[in-house]
Amino acid sequence: MAAIVVGVPASASEQEFPVCAFSSSLLPVYGRYMRALEVQGDVLHGMAPAATGRYAVLSGSALLWAGESGQSFEFKVPRGCRQLYLLGSVESAWPQLEWCSSDEEPLAEAAPEPTLDAAVYGMKADGSDAGAALRRAISDARALVAAGARTVRISIPHGTYHFYPSGAQPMSLYISNHDQQDFLPVGIPLVDVQHIVLEGQGSTFMFHGLMQPMLIMDSSHVTCRNISFDYATPFYAEGKIVAIEDGKTTLEIPERFSWCVEDGKFYTRGEGWQVRAATALGFHADGRMVATGRAGDAYWGSKATQVGRNRVQFEQDARQLGFDVGQILVLRIWNRPYPAMVLHQAEKTLLENVRFHSSQGMALLAQMSRDVTIRGGGCVRGDARVHTAGADATHFSNCGGHISVQDALYEGMMDDAINVHSTCLSIEKVLSPHQVELRFMHPQAVGFDVFPVGSSLQFIKGKTLENHPSLGKAVAVERVDEHTVRLTLEKPLPAGIGVGDAVENASFYPSVDFSRNIVRANRARGTLFTTPEPVLVEGNQFIGSSGSAILLAGDAQGWYESGRCRNVIIRNNLFERNLICRYQFTEGIISIYPEVKEPEQQQVRYHENILIENNTFITHRVPLVYAISADNIIFRNNRVTVDDKYAPMHDGKPFLLKHCGRVESDYAAPASE
Repeated sequence: MAAIVVGVPASASEQEFPVCAFSSSLLPVYGRYMRALEVQGDVLHGMAPAATGRYAVLSGSALLWAGESGQSFEFKVPRGCRQLYLLGSVESAWPQLEWCSSDEEPLAEAAPEPTLDAAVYGMKADGSDAGAALRRAISDARALVAAGARTVRISIPHGTYHFYPSGAQPMSLYISNHDQQDFLPVGIPLVDVQHIVLEGQGSTFMFHGLMQPMLIMDSSHVTCRNISFDYATPFYAEGKIVAIEDGKTTLEIPERFSWCVEDGKFYTRGEGWQVRAATALGFHADGRMVATGRAGDAYWGSKATQVGRNRVQFEQDARQLGFDVGQILVLRIWNRPYPAMVLHQAEKTLLENVRFHSSQGMALLAQMSRDVTIRGGGCVRGDARVHTAGADATHFSNCGGHISVQDALYEGMMDDAINVHSTCLSIEKVLSPHQVELRFMHPQAVGFDVFPVGSSLQFIKGKTLENHPSLGKAVAVERVDEHTVRLTLEKPLPAGIGVGDAVENASFYPSVDFSRNIVRANRARGTLFTTPEPVLVEGNQFIGSSGSAILLAGDAQGWYESGRCRNVIIRNNLFERNLICRYQFTEGIISIYPEVKEPEQQQVRYHENILIENNTFITHRVPLVYAISADNIIFRNNRVTVDDKYAPMHDGKPFLLKHCGRVESDYAAPASE
């Protein structure tokens, strides 16, 4: 029996394990509570750290050992595991771990494409917790792939299946663009798996409390098909305006939502959480957004009084905010505890007819992943509700390869149908010509591994957003703390780049195909792209997005979401009744709006090569295109119908261009103008 001894790095903290409760504060965490450990044998011996706390060793789908500080353990590693996960309630160095290779029998060869029936594993559509049964099926699927199966299909009989945080698998991970939680209670961990198809046959997965519904991590060739995601109690409330009198507004709230009034304050609540509503968003009864002309969200924090079993009165006049009797208000908060689905270090993921009816943050958050394909599904209203995702429907942070989203429906979200960008870090210190310290600048985007060793590096001037013509390379990366990364460069830092500038990972730029989708009745923007690889936006319908239908963004000052666009084609789309409310970056139906502090100092424009052709615009008097710092914009063969259904914005001008280079247009103002 051969033995391999390994050491596991760590640091220090005092959190108890597991923590599954929601906190309204932003908790800075990551895998500081979880470390990956490469499997180098089939038996693992070890001892938990000496620091007082609770510890566990996990496979990607099962708890293998749990105990207290200083306890020793020995267990056989499940077949097919490529790595294990060490989890602790405190950051502390694990003592030496010893891998042993036994003389166990080799795996029997598996059938090429076996199917596992989830019902055989005890998965029931009866309200009980389905998580443990499904995870057992995932563990067996992993072993079958290790035994030679090309693809393993896990078949789930049609039904509604429930998942609870108390029965979830605890893990720890930084998730970009969300509130950071110490531990994630993961209902369905598709972690450390390959060539697995999760076939839902039209089933609904219903989640309770605050939890991470699905995590696809350290995986390749994972398919999820014919599944709907929903929550037993949504993370918000909807109420119909039934009266506006004497400066007060009365809402009637359906039984589907849980709420209460305490000390004159209105709270939405659920299993294990209660939060005070802060904002309201208005919809017509038919699902269209209310065109207020103002920002999408209205302050909604006035004194509340319960005036009936399902009614609450607010000391606030909704008409002053542009709302009226018969309309529906979505009462919500800004927090984003968990996305419905997370992809982390996942390759070649396919989501086919996967629907998200609700989420506690973004519906899909992908980070450091490659080649994501979405076919059908989307964010779809359910149960007579008008609201779906608590933020973006799909969000891709530092992803590579190709992102393809086709034939999906996105409606009722708080933000974009798709948002693709890099996360750049600010240069805080120049330690030497070959070493810099970088900082995550937004509290909801910290800690995750933006720069794996070997990554190509793009340097960005902070005030002008100009990209340096030569790339660097990361030869060593050290995470100083959750906000700070120390980067060692292969070559000296380029001249003119220093403190206040930024760095992004040039090895993770995706190309994008967003085609034949419907985006409607959502706040903010329809789509957002910030990547230098080719972007195709074709054959979509953008109907009633409150802000811009398409935004090409970029910044190194706020969210630090970067990646200049260099090849964008926008063609054969319908733009109908967009830009009906003012919100962030909503200056035009197509808004090219990088945040450049000193555009007049630029030698090179940020975005370039943007073709807008053969589209149909049905709109009121707002800019068709708003652009800052762009070069080679072509607007041709587009059909434009303009009316006065809503009040004009920006003096009704069709184009607003600032600090732009070449622009070509064959636009002729319609006769009605």
